[in-house]
Amino acid sequence: MTHKGNAKIIPANPNGLFLPFQEKWIKDNSRLKLVEKSRQIGFSWSTSYPCVERTALQGARYDQWVSSRDEIQAKLFLLDCKMWAQVFSMAAEDLGEVVIDAKKKLSAQVLKFATDRCIYSMSSNPDAQAGKRGGRVLDEFALGDDPRLMWSIAYPGLTWGGSMEVISTHRGSANFFNLLIREILEKNNPKRISHHKVTLQDALEQGFLFKLQQALPEDAEQQTMDEAEYFDFIKNGCADEESFLQEYMCVPGDDETAFLEYDLIARAEYPANEKWEIESPEDCKGRQLYAGIDIGRTKDLTVIWILELLGDVLYTRKVIELRNMSKPDQEKVLWPWVDWMVRTCQDYTGLGIGWGDDAQKRYGEYRYENISFSGRVKESLAYPVRGKMEDRKVRIPFSSEVRADLRAVTKETTAAGNIRFTAERSENGHADRFWALALAIHAAGNSGPTTYAYHGIKKADSGLSRDIRTTHGIGRIEGCY
Repeated sequence: MTHKGNAKIIPANPNGLFLPFQEKWIKDNSRLKLVEKSRQIGFSWSTSYPCVERTALQGARYDQWVSSRDEIQAKLFLLDCKMWAQVFSMAAEDLGEVVIDAKKKLSAQVLKFATDRCIYSMSSNPDAQAGKRGGRVLDEFALGDDPRLMWSIAYPGLTWGGSMEVISTHRGSANFFNLLIREILEKNNPKRISHHKVTLQDALEQGFLFKLQQALPEDAEQQTMDEAEYFDFIKNGCADEESFLQEYMCVPGDDETAFLEYDLIARAEYPANEKWEIESPEDCKGRQLYAGIDIGRTKDLTVIWILELLGDVLYTRKVIELRNMSKPDQEKVLWPWVDWMVRTCQDYTGLGIGWGDDAQKRYGEYRYENISFSGRVKESLAYPVRGKMEDRKVRIPFSSEVRADLRAVTKETTAAGNIRFTAERSENGHADRFWALALAIHAAGNSGPTTYAYHGIKKADSGLSRDIRTTHGIGRIEGCY
């Protein structure tokens, strides 16, 4: 039988449904099991098979409660379950989206079997797990808003039986997922979790590329690759080395040196498939928008980051990245957007000086503020980014490039005790997106519905009062003037 592709490693059973690492996971009937895994090697797909088997077999005792990263992933997991039910001729009824808690507005995609047992597939809201008995599948566990809370609420559901499967790539060394793994490896595994680990290299050595090439179209570029070439293909496509090691090699990013932990960034991200972007400058009309611009030319990017203020939350509406473009050409792209901004702040360092002078002539000093970067200025810009994320007052794109840029910024303390923010230059830039975001947040400042405080200030010959206003600039000071 002929096969597609140039894979050198052929599974022992080329026509088998599962690769060895998938079979090992499926056959593991431990009450608690966890896998740290590479991205996109078929783990969610292979997990859906035993989930269907447990629910559909005669005498099944438990429902299955599946937590996915977002609603789209929840629907995809249930589609995999439906596929397995059809393959093995198991009677199943797709009930679609079912409300499981009206007060908390929680719903799930539900597949009901002839056993009267169901698979409930939902997004990663820990509240959805509360009070539910039966098995648990926590897919992309580390990517949830609060993995520790998810575990705390899901685990008691096993009291009367069932099992819990935790499946995830890493999201930083401080993430609860990694703490569970360290507990397994370093503290004698007190929770008695069955631990699995599958890197991209592991999957390739067990025939993953062969399986992938059989599924891809004949003209797909991966068809010409062997395992070593595919490994390099994936690695070279990642935003940076840390992203590759974390997403594909099960090495958590180091949260000790990065200024922003992965958990913090993940909680600020839009869901992967949410439409958040403004398409054109004309769409800015009627919106309260603020922008930050970090200037680059060749090695670094020019980035404009646009935020919309709704209530007290800043929503990213546009991120434009320009490289290897002359100043006039960049201006043709950026100025139509800046025209609509309430306020814009720009890096007034190096190349930014000429930019800033021209922009202030065009927009005025209030609408366009130039900020000269120094150690203290960077500190005053960086901490509000962290603060907005901690308070959940900013939303950012779900993007590996953005995530890598935000992670690239590190905080160091000099011998003199001063704080210094640094970032290594890479093909992804020089933390340009981070500083554009920081500048946009600074542009928004304390903006919002203005509340004026009036205090009576008696003069020697008058009882007149003055209003207290908010001034702009680094550290924005409130006071009378």
